Amino acid sequence: MSGLSDSARSDGGGAEITTVISDFGGVLTTPLVSSFAAVQDDTGIPMEELGRAMRAIADREGEHPLYELEKGRISEPDFLDKIGDALEPALGHRPEMHRFREIYFEALQPNEPMIELMRELKASGLRMAMLTNNVREWEPLWRGMLPVDEIFELVVDSAFVGMRKPDPEIYELTLERLGGTAAERCLFVDDIEVNCDAARELGLSAVHYRHNDQAISEIRGLVDLGDGSAEPR
Repeated sequence: MSGLSDSARSDGGGAEITTVISDFGGVLTTPLVSSFAAVQDDTGIPMEELGRAMRAIADREGEHPLYELEKGRISEPDFLDKIGDALEPALGHRPEMHRFREIYFEALQPNEPMIELMRELKASGLRMAMLTNNVREWEPLWRGMLPVDEIFELVVDSAFVGMRKPDPEIYELTLERLGGTAAERCLFVDDIEVNCDAARELGLSAVHYRHNDQAISEIRGLVDLGDGSAEPR
């Protein structure tokens, strides 16, 4: 594994990787920043203002509204209402937020090279899981973007389990739902570095996705793809 960056490392004991756990947005799709930029362009709401609005809500209520949305504790309409209320004083008018989901997903596209790699990993005999911070109401949209059930035997969606990355509990839940798979036999792939750090703290190997060439090279360096004829492990 020489030549790998620090973002891709095993547990040091040479444990064989038998399971790959992948993020969804920003790994199997185009970068999420592009979707947020599309929201900004369409609504005219600067991302800085949106960020300030969410911080103001968090300071007032004690919980970050985006995290609450991703944990399924508030609905998407409630989230948008809270954001609209917080933005109105700064903007001087109540912003139109009802098309947020539509705009966001119009700008989000499948990342075909990474999806094909996931297919190859599965065909090689590796177990495959997805661990995503997401929104309950968005499930039909993101699942429709790629062959989720064809590739992944398990999907852990933050909005349906009440916890989110980088909370240690959601990684532990994923391992439990994989039948108690040992952390050191799992490779986690995510585009957010803090999420990778949390996985490493629990003993998983991790690749911090930055771009396709880097991530694909590091993943291939950590797993044995074989000839595609291996039996599932």
